[in-house]
Amino acid sequence: MKLTTVTRYGLRALSDLTVWESEGPVAVSDIARRQDIPSSYLEQLFAKLRRGHLIKSVRGAQGGYVLSRPAGQITVAEIIRALGESIAFGDCQTEAGCRNTSDCSTYELWQKLKGSVDEILENTTLEDIARKEKKEKKESRRVPSQAEFFDS
Repeated sequence: MKLTTVTRYGLRALSDLTVWESEGPVAVSDIARRQDIPSSYLEQLFAKLRRGHLIKSVRGAQGGYVLSRPAGQITVAEIIRALGESIAFGDCQTEAGCRNTSDCSTYELWQKLKGSVDEILENTTLEDIARKEKKEKKESRRVPSQAEFFDS
């Protein structure tokens, strides 16, 4: 299984938005620069996420995007669905399907694997995936104490 660019970029962009929205609406150009994602591509992804009610746009000079609800209430599964993507392990799990599911020796394996992955995606929030980046941002902005400053 390999995640599509849509899924990978969408998750990275929303993680970035989660980290930076405490400073106000976040511009797509800023996310694109930090995450090395083409702005035009990111705009397309954000249109899908807006239609999926996961983000809201804010107009004006200081405009940009904000999450529509707290990051801890948005699951990775919701994000993937809003982007129009799916996670599949074999043809039997796609819309095209497979005619041999009743005779396939691996069908049960793919079903179990999909069930496990779906459970992880449903139980992992945007806050969970942004946690490390938030911590790094916080630490990079922390002013050292006098003791730390003179210890160096």
